[in-house]
Amino acid sequence: MFEAWTLKSDQVAEQEEALRLALRQLSDSERSTFYKAYNPQIKDPDTYATLNWFFIAGLHNFYLKQWIMGLFDLVLMVIGVVMLAVFWPLGAALIALVSLIELPALFRSQIIVADYNNQLGWSVLKRYNPVTLPSP
Repeated sequence: MFEAWTLKSDQVAEQEEALRLALRQLSDSERSTFYKAYNPQIKDPDTYATLNWFFIAGLHNFYLKQWIMGLFDLVLMVIGVVMLAVFWPLGAALIALVSLIELPALFRSQIIVADYNNQLGWSVLKRYNPVTLPSP
């Protein structure tokens, strides 16, 4: 949820480069095994950004398998919509709050998804080649 404010692009780029270096150390068959497991799971920043336009459901969180944050966004938005009918100022405030919290994620979608893909890459690499791994 707040990774849009805490992620540093330099740090994510360093993790990505470290992953590339670790992959270069693998044999061709190990690398092939890695990419067969990794490629179907990677996420696209443009899809994440598109889903983020729909603040109402927290779809971008579900896309990155952040189930709790997705449910949190969804519940807040549903409460906000219900409150619009009951007591509109509170409903509007809740919807505005969710929008303000999620707006930075929209503008930093590239770095957020790159970080997700890096973490996924290290996870897959550890699963298929735990012995010869450098630390990220």
